[in-house]
Amino acid sequence: MVSDGLWFWQFLGRLHPMIVHFPISLLLFAAFLELWTIGRPDSKLKPGINLMLKAGIFSAWLSLLLGLLLAGNEGISGELVEKHRLIGILTGVGSLLILIFLHLSNKQQRFLKWFRASLFLTALSVIVTGHLGAALTHGENYLTETFPWTASNNYQTHSFELTRYGDISTGLSTEKEIQLIGEVRTILAHNCYKCHSGAKVEADLRLDSKEAVFKGGESGEILKAGNASSSEIIRRISLPKSHKDVMPSKGKPLSKDEIALLGFWIDQGAPWPDEAENPSIYRVAKMEPRKPNLPKSTEGLENPIDLWVDQYFKENGITWQQTVDDRTYLRRIYLDVIGLVPSPSDLERFYSDDRPDKRDIWLRNLLERQDDYAQHWLTFWNDVLRNDYTGTGYITNGRYNITDWLYKSLQENKPYHQFVKELLNPTAESKGFIEGIKWRGTVNASQRTEMQAAQNVGQVILGLNLKCASCHDSFISDWKLEEAYAFANIFADSTLEVSRCEIPTGKMAGTKILWEELGEIDSTATRPEKLQQLSDYLVQPANGRMYRTMVNRIWKQMMGRGIVEPVDEMDNEPWSQDLLDWLASKFVEKNYDLKELIYLIGSSKIYQSGSIGIKSPDLLYSEDYKFNGMVRRRLTAEQFSDAISRIFYPVFEEKDLKYRPNQLLTEQKPTTEFARASLVANSSFLTAMGRPNREIVSTSRDPQANLLQSLELTNGEKLNDVLKKGAEYWKEKYPSNDVIIQEVFAQTLNRKPSQKEFQIAIAALGDQPETDKIQDLLWAVLLLPEFQLIY
Repeated sequence: MVSDGLWFWQFLGRLHPMIVHFPISLLLFAAFLELWTIGRPDSKLKPGINLMLKAGIFSAWLSLLLGLLLAGNEGISGELVEKHRLIGILTGVGSLLILIFLHLSNKQQRFLKWFRASLFLTALSVIVTGHLGAALTHGENYLTETFPWTASNNYQTHSFELTRYGDISTGLSTEKEIQLIGEVRTILAHNCYKCHSGAKVEADLRLDSKEAVFKGGESGEILKAGNASSSEIIRRISLPKSHKDVMPSKGKPLSKDEIALLGFWIDQGAPWPDEAENPSIYRVAKMEPRKPNLPKSTEGLENPIDLWVDQYFKENGITWQQTVDDRTYLRRIYLDVIGLVPSPSDLERFYSDDRPDKRDIWLRNLLERQDDYAQHWLTFWNDVLRNDYTGTGYITNGRYNITDWLYKSLQENKPYHQFVKELLNPTAESKGFIEGIKWRGTVNASQRTEMQAAQNVGQVILGLNLKCASCHDSFISDWKLEEAYAFANIFADSTLEVSRCEIPTGKMAGTKILWEELGEIDSTATRPEKLQQLSDYLVQPANGRMYRTMVNRIWKQMMGRGIVEPVDEMDNEPWSQDLLDWLASKFVEKNYDLKELIYLIGSSKIYQSGSIGIKSPDLLYSEDYKFNGMVRRRLTAEQFSDAISRIFYPVFEEKDLKYRPNQLLTEQKPTTEFARASLVANSSFLTAMGRPNREIVSTSRDPQANLLQSLELTNGEKLNDVLKKGAEYWKEKYPSNDVIIQEVFAQTLNRKPSQKEFQIAIAALGDQPETDKIQDLLWAVLLLPEFQLIY
């Protein structure tokens, strides 16, 4: 803050953002009302308009004076500020002209047109001034960035969690320091290297090496180790976007998370260990497959998964959880396999089944329900392959939908290696994944479609983060810029030029697979030929990494936490390397059968054991994580919607369907009596409940409930409307309060209400089952954790 004046003037200046709303509302509303007086000289609106104008003119001048004080005392400058100031003064002048011509028009009618002209022009000036003011506080493209024709896919801001560094009272370990400087350099690379790296140096400041960062620039040192608040770099990146000293001076400012992480790094003494320059510091998972010998058999443990888990439990002093009851198990496998809540009749039949292996039999039967299985798992694969029904690119042919191919692949249980081959060497029906999104307007070099393909194939199929290496040499792994471009070149029609931090280097990229031992790509081949070679090389059994990545994803979907976390960073250490390796090998032996993998996990004792609650999702990613069993999970947006649709009333109508399975088979009957949420376009309701924006790959959904979800559940129009219709339907279907209460609990929670629950429900419904009271009961049960969570 810059201020040489009295504190009082500074205080008054800061009232400007509050006072400025008065002239905006008063003058604009007065101008709107004046339109209604045209042709009506004796309109009764005149006194009100005159009063608003006088108040608006007074507040306009007050706002102008306070704005001048604010700019002068806070040291705010820049082209945008000058424009805002100039048009603000013009608005003040215009308001005086309004006052003058208003006075004259009251005496002589010929001045009326001048009054109206000055009013409407000043109203326009108010709009422009307000827009410029909003641009100062929210950014120049605050409004226009929402337009679809101005969309661009720039660098996606990373989420930096300081909690991952744990207790810092005794300082950071070398490993943590290396992790921290890696994230710091990522921030600097994506935000600062364009002007402060070897390719371009401004103000004699480079930020691409340890020596250069600590040396500073022409204005001196940029940081004081151990004191972030006194460091120039923190001051600069924390300034308002319009400030002349703000950094970056152009482009998007740093996020709060990025600023917080840089400040944290400096407060810890700005550690930059020499080991950070040594590529050997990063753990690299082996690529080749490995099938370890199973542990010795243990009584009561028939599934090989349980033998590995039992060995792990013994090594870590962990006790097995009790096996869950039939109700919990049935609800669990229904939601995990087909995404639906079992009906009371399903549960009754399961209870009546006296076969000793009934759980395995029912699991197998669910997996054979082809359409229900496909409609549930379509959600997962749409997220992973960033496939959607609407969104950026589809209208302009800059993006291709693969839903029909994807659905049929799931429906027929296509072997995973063939599934991947058809993604990498696609037909017209499956090309959407590697074709990516052709963004309109200026696009970063790291977001051209060939690099998107390299990043997405690396992330989804290989559990590898290439986003950092697609802009510069990675600071979080050994991957180099040239290697990322060589991989991207496989997806290109012509040879790519390497760009470092958006600056062309003049060097042309090679053409190589990431692991050359898998095979050699012919750099002279056509694009279809290169894709054929890539698809053959990647899916071979020798690529153990690809199959570890897949079994790890399925394990997380069913168990709540991957064997490796995050699931897109397969170089991280698994909690059981043996289990991961054995599962991947078994997956290949079983002909890459995803349903067999799900069956193997779902029939294990550990899957059928009690679930674990956690206080914070961060604990799942801590380095000292110990596996105890299945982690409780929230229903996905689609599971939640489908449960409501099946039990109470359809959330979506038939017309909402964006994909209709088996639509060419006229004799095919719908598998469900409602529109499944996986088959409809995203909506505000689904977004609030957790469905991601599928313009980027999303391999994991946030397990934590949030404010948006809470608001939607308590005040959302969509849920309220559905439950109201559901209550009306239930009132007609069920004659008494007793029956309604019993049915609500049976169909939502698969159990009878307790005596206390029944008494509370009876008291809430009253003597007669009225619609609004039934709706409240439905809503209350839906909010119970017992319904919201998979136990």
